[in-house]
Amino acid sequence: MAVRALLSLFIVFLAGVPLSAQTDELAAFSDPARIWGNGVERVIEEAYRLCFKTRIIGGRVMNLRMPFAENNERDMLSETGWEFLGGGKGNPDMLWPVIEGIIDSAAFAEYAGTLSDGREQVIIFDIPSQSWRSSRDLFDIARMKAGSYRGLPHRPYVLVTGRGIEETDVYNYLYCVGLAGMDCSGFVWHVLSYVGRQGGLDLGRTLSRVLGVPRGGDPSWYVGTSFFNSKSSQIITVKDQLGSLRPADIILFRGADGSMAHSAIIQSIDFTRGIIRYLQCTDEAPLYERGVHESFIYFDPSKPQSSLSDTGLTWTQKRYAPFPGEKDSPFSDDGERYRAFAELGGGRVVRLRALAPVIEKLNKQRAQR
Repeated sequence: MAVRALLSLFIVFLAGVPLSAQTDELAAFSDPARIWGNGVERVIEEAYRLCFKTRIIGGRVMNLRMPFAENNERDMLSETGWEFLGGGKGNPDMLWPVIEGIIDSAAFAEYAGTLSDGREQVIIFDIPSQSWRSSRDLFDIARMKAGSYRGLPHRPYVLVTGRGIEETDVYNYLYCVGLAGMDCSGFVWHVLSYVGRQGGLDLGRTLSRVLGVPRGGDPSWYVGTSFFNSKSSQIITVKDQLGSLRPADIILFRGADGSMAHSAIIQSIDFTRGIIRYLQCTDEAPLYERGVHESFIYFDPSKPQSSLSDTGLTWTQKRYAPFPGEKDSPFSDDGERYRAFAELGGGRVVRLRALAPVIEKLNKQRAQR
């Protein structure tokens, strides 16, 4: 609320300022350096903000986030497979023009109109065919309200009020029909690559041989969570203590089979207030956070030797089913997920060796300003 109030006051202040000056003032107000300085924290924040777009849809101002998109995540019960645009490894420069085209299409306008017709209904998506239909059957609606979910992984059901399209409805369409977004490692690679570019390093070219990228290949297709968990000389294992963590470190979450199933990236660590801010892309999150979003860990600043696995830390990121009614995540929050499968090693933190000089350079720039 404090941020909204400050923004409102700022807008009132701009009311009497010429348009050209307003543009300059707004640019200064939104500059990440205001909060994060000019080091790597600012650069990571810039990469994060590239995953958001503001649009007016159905008469409402919406702050759209890049959807989550992982191949083979939901096709276990479908006879027909599908692939997300870029295999979930696309970057914002590639994905946003496609997403903008989807939102501006007649097909999307029909979808938005259906959700604004004033009638309660169930939207039934079919991901393999990239289609949807509306059911106003009273039994379908009653089952959804009673918690009797009839959807399948590749055919999600969503109950809507008919009172207008919401940001979550846009997400559902982009994910189920548009097949556009990023998976977790695709987002982490986007951020790491952006950091590299700001320091004059082409990370993809630098790591192409290590990744086994063929001539003319796109390195992003070869960077997955398995690479971050590999024994490559480019991967530096970070001691799992709060005092050892740094911005741009990668947090890895282990899966039941022993491999790493999810990755996120640390944006900042406040050792005075005891706050870690990390960024990730996942659909196991609160409805309005699915896709790219920020997450926080609160810790006792007087105990920098604490591990991320310590139960005394507070991980605020809750985990939910991607679509209401689906089977819940087995973990209540990210902390529980990080601590999971301790017998197999649990979570871990790593960093990229190639980015070390770039991060040092960026932080020196901050110190000099």
